[in-house]
Amino acid sequence: MLDGVDVTGYPIFDDAKVQKAIAFARKAHRGQMRKTGDPYLTHCIHTGRILAALVPSSGKRAVDTVVAGILHDVVDDTCQSLRDIEAEFGDDVVKLVASVSRLSYINQLLRRNRRVSVNQGVLGQEEASNLRVMLLGMVDDPRVVLIKLADRLHNMRTIYALPLQKAQAVAEETLIIWCSLASRLGLWALKAELEDLCFAVLQPQIFQKMRADLASMWSPTSRTGNPRRLSIKGNLIHLDENSSTAFCNGSLTFNEDVNRKDLLEAVVPFDILLDRRKRANYLSSIGNNLETCKKPKVVQEAGLALATMVICEEALEREMIISSSYVPGMEITLSSRLKSLYSLYSKMKRKDVSIDKVYDARALRVVVGDKNGTLHGPAVRCCYSLLDIVHRLWTPIDGEFDDYIINPKPSGYQSLHTAVQGPDNSPLEVQIRTQRMHECAEHGLAAHWLYKETGNPFLSIDSMDEPETEASSYFSKNLEEGNSSDILSSKYKSLKAGHPVLRVEGSHLLAAVIISVENDERELLVAVSFGLAASEAVADRRSFQIKRWEAYARLYKKVSDEWWFEPGHGDWFTCLEKYTLCRDGMYHKQDQFGRLLPTFIQVINFTEQEKSEYWAVVSAVFEGRQVDWITSRSKFDLVASTSVEAGIDNKVNLLRTMLSWEEQLRSEVNFKQTKHDVKLYDLHGSLGEVVIICWPHGEILRLKAGSTATDAAQRVGLEGKLVLINGQLVLPNTKLKDGDVVEVRI
Repeated sequence: MLDGVDVTGYPIFDDAKVQKAIAFARKAHRGQMRKTGDPYLTHCIHTGRILAALVPSSGKRAVDTVVAGILHDVVDDTCQSLRDIEAEFGDDVVKLVASVSRLSYINQLLRRNRRVSVNQGVLGQEEASNLRVMLLGMVDDPRVVLIKLADRLHNMRTIYALPLQKAQAVAEETLIIWCSLASRLGLWALKAELEDLCFAVLQPQIFQKMRADLASMWSPTSRTGNPRRLSIKGNLIHLDENSSTAFCNGSLTFNEDVNRKDLLEAVVPFDILLDRRKRANYLSSIGNNLETCKKPKVVQEAGLALATMVICEEALEREMIISSSYVPGMEITLSSRLKSLYSLYSKMKRKDVSIDKVYDARALRVVVGDKNGTLHGPAVRCCYSLLDIVHRLWTPIDGEFDDYIINPKPSGYQSLHTAVQGPDNSPLEVQIRTQRMHECAEHGLAAHWLYKETGNPFLSIDSMDEPETEASSYFSKNLEEGNSSDILSSKYKSLKAGHPVLRVEGSHLLAAVIISVENDERELLVAVSFGLAASEAVADRRSFQIKRWEAYARLYKKVSDEWWFEPGHGDWFTCLEKYTLCRDGMYHKQDQFGRLLPTFIQVINFTEQEKSEYWAVVSAVFEGRQVDWITSRSKFDLVASTSVEAGIDNKVNLLRTMLSWEEQLRSEVNFKQTKHDVKLYDLHGSLGEVVIICWPHGEILRLKAGSTATDAAQRVGLEGKLVLINGQLVLPNTKLKDGDVVEVRI
């Protein structure tokens, strides 16, 4: 314990420099108290503790980050100066503290301006977008954003001490600005906690109802009628009948006595979700408190939700350990997450569904190691083998399997997504992917923030937060409404003889081609090539082009030449099989007795470009012509040019690369052209523009890089007037930087 803050499990606090920073902050903040009644120093240590969960446990950059987090308010709130910090802690720390101080100043300046303006503190969409760009443009080191996010997260955890109106203004700003920046840096767990804290402040009744709804849905008694008891590795969580959710004609009876502090406590800290040992201790503490009724009901429900997630994770982990089906020797990583209530609520509104129809409210992710891509083919086979394990362990939900490995999203995102009935008979999503696919999803163009903020037409860029597509949701919804026959057949209306497919049987992927479509697309006759394994091609869809199309075309021509037309026809390498469209939305194999088997085929979806290429190849093969003249262009080559904020994309990628804490940043960010006399982190102007605040109206202006004080005055229609930048009178040709406060004297 350090000044009342538990730092167990964070060895970085044993570092001498961190201890020195705490002593420095203790002296600087002596006598200062927060509105919660706690000494101000506790906020500094909590900020450092949050950072310690985000950075490595050792190393100079990590230590300096935690030190700067502890000292982040010293310059603004005490008599200590930047010079004092530099003398004690060095150049790196003082730069971080100065940058954080600058971000805080800009943020407070704009917040005050909103309070006195006619919009009464409401942050408009355009202003929010400009502010995000400006804050990002001001940052040369991602640790500055980390520190500011850690500061804001602890402030949100203790925001119950503020008056309601002010708390709501801070929560709205956090949701629009800081959650977005957390997303851009790939800090998904921290972002989820921030979102739920904001949601609890802005929509307390909906927050409480949704927390109770999930507890009711995931509770064992809602399915079995037995007393509630969840066992997690020996720890028992008991929930008595008074803890159960009260429903009457579908409406929830709220506990009006629940205060804001209790609602905020019902948001599980992100570091607990990421660490199994902390998670077990958290659940144990809730279980112990339940026996003495110390915890509010809404907090109990949060514990129940977490406990059910742990049960699902442990059940799948046990199954993978005892199963001999997956590829031996492959390294498999299993993780879990609870979708933030805010994200859950947003999806319910967007798709107009009830909470029990959002199948990714809780999710498991399985990542298969591929030795830096050298074993990508075997890793792909392992993914499908694990899918088979999941479907044997839990019942799949009809229409909720999406194969983004065979059919990647336009962003290039690849993964297997399936929704199943979990151990409590409630929906659970499972995502399975290789390590290379995972890295692409987390750090590549598949970064989740891209489509959410730029309006990118590729609406399915993914993270663990948004696994569903509109199409699959519509598909499953119509299944429930009884339109399954029409929906299933219409989904495959464009299928015809010659279309390529993949046959999936456990971990075995084989190339196949449709020979005939029968019974209104409900039955397919498929030719399977047992000598044409497809795992390597599936692993990298970029290579899945002309040569692959030619292999399918030659298989189709072989069947046509041999006049094979019945199930069972074929030779040693090729066999015709019959597949029937089932309620789960997949074509399953039939045996000679008409029984359906687990083996299924996955249709390869074409883009328009691929469609024209493939049928051109088929035509060439049937006519005996060469296919070399057909040029191929991967659909993924188009992705980079579609981003309307390419400069921001580049900078975010660079900042996220820097967050990997590698020493050789030059090679990591591909700065081969950088000269020794050029600053490596020279990121100013990399967005192609500068974003400033211009008075007297407090507007956020976006100007092209290289703009001057004169350009800013012209932009607001005050050309020829005196211009001050950051309080200093400047010459007209003075160049502007991101975050400059420009005042044009009237």
